[in-house]
Amino acid sequence: MLAEHFLDAEQRGRLGHGLSRIEWLETWEEIDTESRPQRVAAEAGYERWDGSGALGYLTLAAVTAAQVAAPPEAARLVVCSRTFPTGALGFWVRKLAEAGLVGVLTATSPRRLAAPGGGPPLAGTNPLAIAIPSSDGDPVVADVSMGAVTHGDVLAGRALPEELVPFGGPLAHKAFALAVGLQLLVDALSPDDGYGAVLLVARPAADPVPALRRLAGGIRLPGSPARS
Repeated sequence: MLAEHFLDAEQRGRLGHGLSRIEWLETWEEIDTESRPQRVAAEAGYERWDGSGALGYLTLAAVTAAQVAAPPEAARLVVCSRTFPTGALGFWVRKLAEAGLVGVLTATSPRRLAAPGGGPPLAGTNPLAIAIPSSDGDPVVADVSMGAVTHGDVLAGRALPEELVPFGGPLAHKAFALAVGLQLLVDALSPDDGYGAVLLVARPAADPVPALRRLAGGIRLPGSPARS
């Protein structure tokens, strides 16, 4: 699964989440190679998973596979604690969309974003990924970090650490507000200290993507293959 994730990121031009991550992961001392994620609570519309010290990628791999294997009747909220690092979140929600499910996923990371006016870092880059399935077989996948660059870009040598600020330039307060909101959402729902993730998975009640694609008239939608 790790190789699939890294190679998918490379293919999509997201080099900060690609092979450059391998060297960084080799230095991550908090990884317990013997641990496996555990589903510790399961109700009709709610699940909670504990990463248990396993690599966050493995937790999200297990979570998405479980949702595809047993989808909710309508919708389900999944809270993951002790889940880091998580990689490109669009990779995981795309798995859900390819199985015909709507997915909305966010995850926290080390606090690297300060308010645009200055001060200490208060939130992670806290990406938000949304995937919508389509009857034409090509889901729309939006995956946006709240940083002008990602930490992965810094690791890959594609950006400088000082460029890791909320995106938006003069409107960066909006990205900062989203980063703080997502930070507190995950922190409020996850009962354990450390980083976490929150996933909403649902069965779609409509099929809006083909109509949007016709309206776009050839404009590339988020998550579609890049034009050559």
